[in-house]
Amino acid sequence: MSSLIASRRYALSLLSAAVEGNFLEQVVGELEIIREVLHNSRDLVHTLRSPVVKGDKKIKILEEVFKGLVGDKMFVFLKLVTRKKRAGQLPEIIDEFQSLLDEKRGIVNAEIKSATLLSDEQTAELISRLESYTGKRVRAHLSINESFIGGVSVKIGDTIFDGTISHQLYKLRETLLAETA
Repeated sequence: MSSLIASRRYALSLLSAAVEGNFLEQVVGELEIIREVLHNSRDLVHTLRSPVVKGDKKIKILEEVFKGLVGDKMFVFLKLVTRKKRAGQLPEIIDEFQSLLDEKRGIVNAEIKSATLLSDEQTAELISRLESYTGKRVRAHLSINESFIGGVSVKIGDTIFDGTISHQLYKLRETLLAETA
């Protein structure tokens, strides 16, 4: 089974259990803690992914690292994932969990790149239009790309809306080259 499919299955199982058991917000908070710790500790991630380190040792390490930070239910999940030899996929499982949760809550992530810093009004207007277009709430991730010259590029999932001047110049160049050929 591919790691993506496995990550999605574990994430879906955790989400379902958390919703049914009415402890979703607790799980969301604890996964954020785990994500942060894993993000800041390459050694821990390498240890969890290592085939040399036995499962029992990985469980002890997880217990030491997360003692007092996460609850019993999360430890049960972490032990299960470790016993199934998927502890190294925890970052991917957490990402899949967040994607499934966003889908359940009707949230889409939008990567918004602009040539200059957008004002609060411009950002609010753009997000409002994106929400109208998608029919979902938009979580915006803003960044600046000065090579755009001007304009904005928005990526939602696999869809890209490119309203940058650099893209318009590229299209104009392609049109002119096609006419001369």
